[in-house]
Amino acid sequence: MVLTGDSGVGKTTLARHVTAELPTGVRWVAGTESARSIPLGVFAHLVGPATSSDPVTYLAAARESLLADGDVVIGVDDAHLLDELSATLLHQLAIDRAVHIVATVRSGETVPDAVTSLWKDNHLTRITLSPFTKEQSVELIESVLGGQLEEHSANLMWEASGGNALFLRHLVDGARQADTLRQVNGVWQLRGRAAITSELASLLEGRIEQLAGPVLTALKYLSLCEPLDIDVLAELAGEEAVEEAEIAGLVRITRDGRRLDVAFHHPLFGEVIRRRLGLVSSRRLRGRLVEALRSRPTNTPAERIRLADLAIESDVEIDLALVRTAARDALNLAQTPLGERFARAALDEGGGLEEAELLARAVMWQGHPDEARDILARFSPDDLDEGRLVLWGNSIIGNTFWALGDADRADEILQLLTERVTQPALKPIVTGIASACALFENRIDEAITLSDTVLGESRVLPWAVEWAVFGGSLARAVAGRGAEVRALAEHSREVEVDGLLRFPTGFGETLALTLTGRLDDADLAAGRFVSAAQTAQYLGWAMSGILVAAVELARGSCASVTRRMEQTLAILDSGRFSESWNFPAHIFLVQALSALGQAERAGAALAKAREKSGTHVAVFGPMLAIAAAWQAAAAGTVTPAVELAHSAAASARDAGQFAVEAEALHTAARFGDGSVADRLVELAERVDGPLSDLYARHAGALRDGDAVELDLCSAAFEDSGVWLSAADAAAQASVLHDAAEKRSATVASAAVANRLASACGGLRTPALISAAQPLPLTSREREIANLAAAGLSNKDIAERLTVSVRTVEGHLFRAYTKLDVGDRAELAALLLKDARPQAR
Repeated sequence: MVLTGDSGVGKTTLARHVTAELPTGVRWVAGTESARSIPLGVFAHLVGPATSSDPVTYLAAARESLLADGDVVIGVDDAHLLDELSATLLHQLAIDRAVHIVATVRSGETVPDAVTSLWKDNHLTRITLSPFTKEQSVELIESVLGGQLEEHSANLMWEASGGNALFLRHLVDGARQADTLRQVNGVWQLRGRAAITSELASLLEGRIEQLAGPVLTALKYLSLCEPLDIDVLAELAGEEAVEEAEIAGLVRITRDGRRLDVAFHHPLFGEVIRRRLGLVSSRRLRGRLVEALRSRPTNTPAERIRLADLAIESDVEIDLALVRTAARDALNLAQTPLGERFARAALDEGGGLEEAELLARAVMWQGHPDEARDILARFSPDDLDEGRLVLWGNSIIGNTFWALGDADRADEILQLLTERVTQPALKPIVTGIASACALFENRIDEAITLSDTVLGESRVLPWAVEWAVFGGSLARAVAGRGAEVRALAEHSREVEVDGLLRFPTGFGETLALTLTGRLDDADLAAGRFVSAAQTAQYLGWAMSGILVAAVELARGSCASVTRRMEQTLAILDSGRFSESWNFPAHIFLVQALSALGQAERAGAALAKAREKSGTHVAVFGPMLAIAAAWQAAAAGTVTPAVELAHSAAASARDAGQFAVEAEALHTAARFGDGSVADRLVELAERVDGPLSDLYARHAGALRDGDAVELDLCSAAFEDSGVWLSAADAAAQASVLHDAAEKRSATVASAAVANRLASACGGLRTPALISAAQPLPLTSREREIANLAAAGLSNKDIAERLTVSVRTVEGHLFRAYTKLDVGDRAELAALLLKDARPQAR
C-alpha cells in the first residue's frame, strides 16, 4: 500500500495505526534529506554495514538480510526522499512480492522513478488521503476540546487549516496558548486571528527559508494584503518571483472577472511570514502597497477597506476622507472591528461628529454600549443643526433603546427630534425610528401606521427606509398581515445603512413567511442573510442564525435549533450585546428544549429570558408566554400549560398580534384543548396564509374527536413542512383510534408520529407521550400521575397545579385503581418505562 497526500493529512498516523495491529510487527524506515546522499542509508540499521562497494552486490546482500527473518512487513515513511539505491531495493522487493510494504509519499514532491512505479505498475495499491471535511474537522476539534465548538469559529478554523489534521491540532494548541479560544456557557469560541504554535511555524518555515529573495519579498507583500492583483504584486516584486512562488505551490492564482488575484495556497503561510516581519519593514512594505494601489481605481467598498487598512499602519500620510469612507463601508459590510479601527483613526486625524457616530455604532455592535453612550455624550444637541442632530439622535436612540434597554430615555430623545426636526428630507428618518420604537414597545398598529407614512412618500433617505421597514415588517408579521411584508423587504434590499441592522430588520421578513406557512420561501430569505453574514463578524453570524432558527423551529428541527441558539446566546453572554435584537433566541431555545422534553434546561433558559424582559422587548411578550407554556408542558403540568397558552393568546389579541394569537391557541390545541377551535376559525379570516386554516381544522377535529380528520391534518402539516405539528396531530389521532379499538389505524397514526418525532431530533411533547402510553386515565389523572412518577410529593403537585392536596390524593387513588398498581414506585415503573411514541 502507498498512502499519498499533503503534509499533515495523516498519512504516517494512519500507516502506523493500521500496521500496529499486525502480529508480526513492522520494520520502519524513514526517508530524510540528509540520508538521500547515502546509498541504502535509510535501511542501514536493518541490513548492517556495506560488505562491498559494488552497488549490485550490496543491494543483493541487503535484500538477503531483510528476508532472513521470513514474513516481513516494511514500513517506509516519506518514500519520496529515498536515495536511488533504497528506492531500487524497495522496488525489487515489491516486484518479487517478497515482503509486505506500507509506504507514504507527500503530494507535490519529486519522487524517484522506482518509487513511482510501485503504484503506476500496480505493484502496490495507492490511496490518496484528502483533508478532513468541515464536519470531520469539527468532530475532531470537539473531541479534543471536550465541548461544543461554535459554528462561526469552526468556519474560521476550517478555512485556516484547510482540513489538514496537523494544522488543526496546532491551530487549537496555538489558540489555547494565546487565549483566543475560550469556552463560554459550554461553547468554545475563537476570537481574533488564528494563532499557530511555534512548532508549526518552524515546520512551515522550513519551506520558506529555502526561497530566493525576490520570491520571499513577493510573499511578504502578499502576507500584508491578500488576495492581491497579480499586476500589482508583479510590479512590486517582479513577475519571475510571482511565477516561482506559483510553481513552488506556495500561491494560487484565481480569476475575478478580467482580473487575476494571487493568494496563498495555504493561509497559514501568511501567518508564518507575518511573524517574521518587524514593525519597520512591515510599515515600509505597507507604504509601498498603498502607493501602488492608489494609482489604481478604488471604486468598491472592499478596495477602499483594503487601502485604508494598509494606510493606517504604513509610513504614508493618512487620508481622513479615505478612512472615514472605509469605516462606513466596513459597518455596511458588518465588519465592525474594522469599522471601529478606521473610525478611531479618523477621529485621531481630526474627525468630528460623523466619525464619532461611526465609532459609537461600531463599539455598540461589539457589546460596549456604555462606551458608545460616552462617545456620543461629547456632543450637545443644542449645538447641532438639524442634519447633525438627526445623525446624533439616530445613533443615540439605537444605542439607548436596543443596546442599553432604556426605552424611556430613548423616547425622550425621540421626542426631542420630533420637536426640532422640520426639514422634509429629515422628518421621515425620525418617523421611521418612531415606528421601530413603537414596534418594540408592542404598539403594533402605531408601528404600521408610522411605517406607512414613511414608505408612502416618493423619495426618502436610506435611513428612513431601513427604520420604516424594520418597524413595519415585524409589526405586520405578528399582526397576521405577513403577505404584505414582501414589498417592504424589497424596499430594504434597495438601501445600505448598517450591515448588522439588516439582520433584525430581516427577522420581520422571515417571521412573516414562517407564520404564513411559506417555509420554503422562509428558507431562501434566511439563506440570503446567512450569505451576507459570511463577510461579517461573529455577531452577524449569530444574528443570521436567529433567522435560520425561526424557520427550523417552524419545521420542528428542535435539536438543530437548540445547538444554534446555545451558540448564539454564548456569544451574547461573552459581552454586553443588545438583548433587544436577540431576544427571540431565548424564546426559540426554550421552545426547542421543551419540545425535546428537556424541562429543566428549558426552565433555566426561560428564567434568563424573563430576567431580560422589559418595555424595550415588549413585542416579544406573547411569544415568551407561548414558550413558558411549552416549558410547563415539558415539566408535566399540562393543565397550567394550556392556561398559559390561553394567557399568551389573550395578550397577543390585546396587542393586535393576531398571528401570534393563532400560534398560542394552536399550542393549546396541541396540548389537548379543542375549545379553541371557534376562535381559530375567526382568526383564519384575518391571518394571512394557509396555516391559520389548518390550525382551525386541527382544533375542530380534536374538539369533535375525529381521528380521521386529525390524520388528514397531520398529512397537511407534513406537506407544509410543519413537522412538529404534524407529529402531534398524528399522535392525537393514534390515541383516539386506540380508544375506538381500531388497531390498524392506531398503528398507522403512531408510526407517523414516531417517524416525525425522530426526524425532528427526538420530540417528547404531551401528545407524543400520551400516544406512547395509551392508558385509561383522564387528562388530569395522567398529569398528576406523571408528576408523582417524576418524584414530586402530593404537596408539590398541589402547589404546581394550584389545587388542594386532597384533590391530588383523589386523582392518584383513581389512577392506582385503573392501572392496578399499589404505590408510586410501581406507577413510575409503568409510566416512565418508555416515553417515546411507538407503532403498536
